[in-house]
Amino acid sequence: ADETPTFGLLGMARLATGEHVHLKYGVEVHIEGKPEVCVNAKDGKSGLKIELVAKRRFRIEGDVSQSPMGGWTEATVEFLESSKQEADEENENLSSSSSSSKSSLSSSDSGTTATATSTDRLSLARAMSRARILTNPNANVKNNASLVERWIELAKENEREPGQIDTLLEQLGKIPSADTPSERAFWVGALINPIPAMGVATEIRPALLTARTAEERVQIALNGILSSIQNMS
Repeated sequence: ADETPTFGLLGMARLATGEHVHLKYGVEVHIEGKPEVCVNAKDGKSGLKIELVAKRRFRIEGDVSQSPMGGWTEATVEFLESSKQEADEENENLSSSSSSSKSSLSSSDSGTTATATSTDRLSLARAMSRARILTNPNANVKNNASLVERWIELAKENEREPGQIDTLLEQLGKIPSADTPSERAFWVGALINPIPAMGVATEIRPALLTARTAEERVQIALNGILSSIQNMS
């Protein structure tokens, strides 16, 4: 069977000094089809055009090393799955809630006052609720459109080439359900930060990759699409 060429793309972060550094998080990508040699009509320079399809997210474990053969780097990675991360997050919050409750009871028995602060057990529920804001009709948006609908409408007015947004939407597929808030947030990140870049939105993909909870991911997506809509309006 033919193998699918695969490699990992690491997220980049820009420091206050202007220096760019690699993150510990990235995405596995597959090379689709055959690379094509293209020539720039303006300067006559040639290059390779390849189609990359994003697959699994990953986190680097340990250090990154240079391959003995040169030309690329290697590392051990842990592949990440949104549904598992959210389930782990919920279980961790439930355990934390239980521990806090026991601690509160214990402190109360000893004559002191303690209040359980385990509001994070509702974090995933809040993420799902806020994820719905992306596609629900919004009274603050023109024609009562949702944030995603309004962004698409404005982005089509700022396309680099005709049909760019329609092609992007076809590649992305249907937006994930609000019941899978992390996947919905990543979808929005891919929507407003496409490749090649449109220059209409702040880059949010590194922040999405490094966010620790579903609620954080959804908030990053909301902030990103709202800022982009304001930028294009």
